[in-house]
Amino acid sequence: MSDERRGGFRERRGSFRPSGPREMHKATCADCGKETEVPFKPSGDRPVYC
Repeated sequence: MSDERRGGFRERRGSFRPSGPREMHKATCADCGKETEVPFKPSGDRPVYC
C-alpha cells in the first residue's frame, strides 16, 4: 500500500533532532516535597514526581 492510501502518513526514523539542551522547569515533587526539575512546564493541575 502506498503512503498516499494510508492518509499520507510517512514514518521517518531518526528525523527528530533536538536543537540543543532541553529547557528545564522547577517543580515540587507531590510525593516527597523536594524541589526537582522537569523537561516540561508544569501546569499545576497534575502532580509532578521526582
